[in-house]
Amino acid sequence: MTVANMITVLRFVLVPGVVYALLSGRMDWAFAGFLIAGISDGVDGFVARHFNQRSELGAYMDPMADKLLLVCVFVVLGFMGELPLWLVVTAVSRDALIVSAVLLSTIMGKPVAMKPLMVSKANTLVQIVLAAVVLAELAFASTFGPLRTGLIFLSGLLTVASAAAYLVAWLRHMSGYGESKTPDG
Repeated sequence: MTVANMITVLRFVLVPGVVYALLSGRMDWAFAGFLIAGISDGVDGFVARHFNQRSELGAYMDPMADKLLLVCVFVVLGFMGELPLWLVVTAVSRDALIVSAVLLSTIMGKPVAMKPLMVSKANTLVQIVLAAVVLAELAFASTFGPLRTGLIFLSGLLTVASAAAYLVAWLRHMSGYGESKTPDG
């Protein structure tokens, strides 16, 4: 267990705290917990890279901690009426489909190496910014005007595009298409 992994574990521990704060109406604490989780994500990555603390465990835990926090915040904000349900259902369904595809391919003896796609990284970034904007609006009783609306639609678009890209990659992997080709040919 490295220092970087312990910081990642902190992010897992923050999830129920952020959810509880949201459900208790403590938007200031929810925003603070979300902010601490975001900062700790950067810190654990920095520690892992610069102090040679990269590990297989960390490679799995880091994205899991990010997704758990995002999914929980999205679900609660949807429940509260702060995010549209279509977006919450789309985002959660995308993540569930990806996990299901990975499990199915593993069960079928064709494990897939999960490599984040550029569209997926953009999707995650927009979802994080959207959650932060909504939490900040709630915590500080303010509004960012059309920024929230724009982020909602951009998040929806990127979520669908990301799901489609992963589906195509998974189908290619499962069919064996292109596996015999070299990277440059």
